[in-house]
Amino acid sequence: MIKRLILLLLAWPLQAAPLPEALAVPGGIVEIELGSIQQSKPQAFFQQHRVLMTSHDNHWLAVVGLPLSLKPGRHTLKVLTADNTSADIAFTVHDKTYPEQRLTIKKKRMVTGFTKADLKKIAADKIEMTKAKSVWTDTPVRLNFITPVDGRLSSLFGLKRFLNDIPKRPHNGLDIAAPTGTPVLAPTDATIINTGHYYFNGNTIFLDHGQGLLSAYLHLNSIQVKAGDQVKRGQQIGTVGATGRVTGPHLHWIVYLNKSPVDPALFIARDIPRLAARNKH
Repeated sequence: MIKRLILLLLAWPLQAAPLPEALAVPGGIVEIELGSIQQSKPQAFFQQHRVLMTSHDNHWLAVVGLPLSLKPGRHTLKVLTADNTSADIAFTVHDKTYPEQRLTIKKKRMVTGFTKADLKKIAADKIEMTKAKSVWTDTPVRLNFITPVDGRLSSLFGLKRFLNDIPKRPHNGLDIAAPTGTPVLAPTDATIINTGHYYFNGNTIFLDHGQGLLSAYLHLNSIQVKAGDQVKRGQQIGTVGATGRVTGPHLHWIVYLNKSPVDPALFIARDIPRLAARNKH
């Protein structure tokens, strides 16, 4: 994927294409046309989760997030029209092998040996973050994202991670390394769902872009917004930091579609080569 994206280099901050790049693999996105916008907007569901619907080229378009755990093969999107008729639309998901990444975390209690207080905090964090990730607002979505921080691409989405040689869940976001204090921007218009300090994630902001398209910004040094704030694309929401479980200052950026983390690189595909090229210097 990265080799293909290198052909699309543009400068930052970037006004991206109006749609994310479609990639029908686990952790990717499929985009399915569902009829003319002259008809009432349908609803669509994938694995019982409602799917983002937008208009594009005079058609309704379902933008479907594919979980990393999804098996390759044939899957179906359930569509409900305004007159309550339903249809199943089939699509194919292809296999993708994500590479491994091994990291050493100096603060060992971020990996193992948790105290009772640590476990209590981790459990409370999970409840609060699950609530944030369940938000759905039926509002129009602005899909032309910009890159949220100017930095260096340091870790890709989907990596099979080993922390201090202990296997952990796959990497659910995109890491962009930058000095502490570097501005973090809203990639598109949003409402702030929640902010907080979490055991693993450090200082974190959750954004609602509408219709199940959410994003999260982890390990921040500072937070400059509060729950309920309306922010515009390009507005500063915080600064890069090294809070939580980290090896150095960076932004861990997560994008959710229909409750599944998907590859944020698909939303800023034309800017990925610029971020990746900084690893050569």
